[in-house]
Amino acid sequence: MPIRPPILQRGDTVGIVTLGSPLTPSIINQRIEVLRATGLNVLLGQFVYAQNGFLAGSDAQRAADLMMMFQNGQVKMILPTRGGTGVAGILPYLDYNVIRNNPKIVAGYSDITVLLNALHQIVDLITFHSLLLIDFKSETPTYNFDQFFSATSLYSLTRPIQNPPAIPLISRVPGNVTGPLVGGNLTSFVDTLGTPFEIDTRGKILVLEETHEPTNTVYRYLNHLKLAGKLNDCIGIIMGECTGCQAAYGISYEDLISEFLIPLGKPLITNLATGHGLYKAALPIGAMVNLNSVNNTITVVEPTISL
Repeated sequence: MPIRPPILQRGDTVGIVTLGSPLTPSIINQRIEVLRATGLNVLLGQFVYAQNGFLAGSDAQRAADLMMMFQNGQVKMILPTRGGTGVAGILPYLDYNVIRNNPKIVAGYSDITVLLNALHQIVDLITFHSLLLIDFKSETPTYNFDQFFSATSLYSLTRPIQNPPAIPLISRVPGNVTGPLVGGNLTSFVDTLGTPFEIDTRGKILVLEETHEPTNTVYRYLNHLKLAGKLNDCIGIIMGECTGCQAAYGISYEDLISEFLIPLGKPLITNLATGHGLYKAALPIGAMVNLNSVNNTITVVEPTISL
């Protein structure tokens, strides 16, 4: 049985860390004020404002901040400021036994994908492909906050994952499968291949999304997953948006889905609003999910937090 982190409640403390690329201090401070307005307290990591080129401090420093949050009994949720690049560098420095014994809600997307899936695979902790601190701003759609707090602050036996009303899920290959959910950002997923933290898709439902990559690059990444056996190993696929992904040589993102994924014959739903898109569904990495592309539904079929 997976480890379900304790529920997030009003007045709880959120640990803020920067695990990949740096974020401008003024933006961090602005987003913290919006987070506090939701009724949550904030604890900052020592290196949350650090900058070392395109990284926020050294790998060891960023990992130390994360471990400090896991060891602090007051912290109920760990929220990275952003993704960017470099999150994989902290993974060898983490104490996974400490994490296993001190489960917390961990949320994020983009390059945080590698951390979410590593914690699921090594610790069996359910994590959340959902908001980052940078998303806590006044113009963020209400849908995003509703999804985030439904996943982290409401205990339920099942939870439908639904797009906003104006954005339909699209069933592409009919089927009905249930299994643990893994994946996230395509670029970050591919970066784990051939490492001790490679994402395992065997018997699992794979979710992927991408942003601002031309389709010839998306082709390269999907082909890499195919050659690595990841598309064959999974039992179903959910494709999110490819936001800002420009067609290359006349080939679109939809063309790639038709070429790589539909011929697999596995249950396939596309157009899920998550990750880098404007609208962000909250996806529990490591939790059991039902993918029903006959009824065009995605449903979390177990509690993902504990009381």
